[in-house]
Amino acid sequence: MSPSLRLTLAALCAVSVANIYYAQPLLEAIGTDLAIPSGQLGWVVATGQIAYLIGLMTLVPLGDWMNRRLLIALHVALAAAGTLLIAVSPNTLTLLAGVAVAGLFSVVVQVIVAYTAAVSDPAERGRNIGSVTSGVVIGILLARTAAGLIADVADWRTVYLTSTVAALVLASVAVAILPRDARRTSPTTYRKSVASVFVLTATDRQFRTRATITLFVFASFGVLWSGLAFPLSEAPWHLSTTQIGLFAIAGLAGALGATRAGRWADSGRAAPATAIALASLIVSWWFIGQATTSLWLLVLGVVILDCAVQVAHVTSQSLIVAGDPKLGRTDRRLVHGVLLARIRTGSSHDDLGVSLSRLGLDLAARCRLRLGRAHRVGSRSSHTG
Repeated sequence: MSPSLRLTLAALCAVSVANIYYAQPLLEAIGTDLAIPSGQLGWVVATGQIAYLIGLMTLVPLGDWMNRRLLIALHVALAAAGTLLIAVSPNTLTLLAGVAVAGLFSVVVQVIVAYTAAVSDPAERGRNIGSVTSGVVIGILLARTAAGLIADVADWRTVYLTSTVAALVLASVAVAILPRDARRTSPTTYRKSVASVFVLTATDRQFRTRATITLFVFASFGVLWSGLAFPLSEAPWHLSTTQIGLFAIAGLAGALGATRAGRWADSGRAAPATAIALASLIVSWWFIGQATTSLWLLVLGVVILDCAVQVAHVTSQSLIVAGDPKLGRTDRRLVHGVLLARIRTGSSHDDLGVSLSRLGLDLAARCRLRLGRAHRVGSRSSHTG
């Protein structure tokens, strides 16, 4: 696979997955503009997540019936139609419809990764998957930062207009440079294609293990990036939203630092690489836990965590795709579909994780305060005695 093709596929992943994350830093502005009560703003994010999961189960198998090059371009263009509808929405109903369309067709990310695996030589499959999936992590990391910066300069609607233009340009490029893929006849029915994913989940131990690992590492990833604003916006740092968004650059460095993960998988070192990644992930939280005392330690923790997440992600995908050479086209797409569904499930627990983290920090602070008081009381009693 040529470098230009890998770059194009990674860019398509980044622009597509970003559609799901733009709204998070824009909710307040959207609610003010469209008079949406704060208690209902959560539906803006939830609608996109639900639509994405529906797309994984219903749109992915179409790759066995359609020209994959055109399917990728079509999905990207339809997602762009959704972001355009968001940009011009005059009311809540239109906004949610646009969010649903954008989320539904952003499932093209999964089609792109499966397509990458299908057109790659076995010797470089892991490397290509690693390069392309780096676009997924880049899109997740930079979506919030880009949305915040553009909204500060213009407004929240400009964020979605920019996304629309970028997606349409990339869709045109995809039609022009992706290798032609003749229409294929599926070896099974559409219903069986969808049902086979549940069979794989029940019978493939490696798939279950790797999907579960990916769920938890992305849940950890989501907790970090959803909750990072709390310690940075409070004492002693008091950073602005834009300044906090710049921490995504550190995360980007970590994700790009794991580009060799695919090569490790190709050379048969996926298992030790994953073990090291998981150990590093645990260690990273000690550094992240110093966020209230040292920004440098926080940055180091962010780099380590994002690198670990990308290594675990890429090695897991590579092992699943290579694990059974008998997997058909639909099975491979659905394997990626369930894997990414678990990733989405892990990411969708961000708010729960952040709430638990805040609760844990609060309890720790209260315990420390009570221990301090008990120590002082004890010292006074000993002096008195």
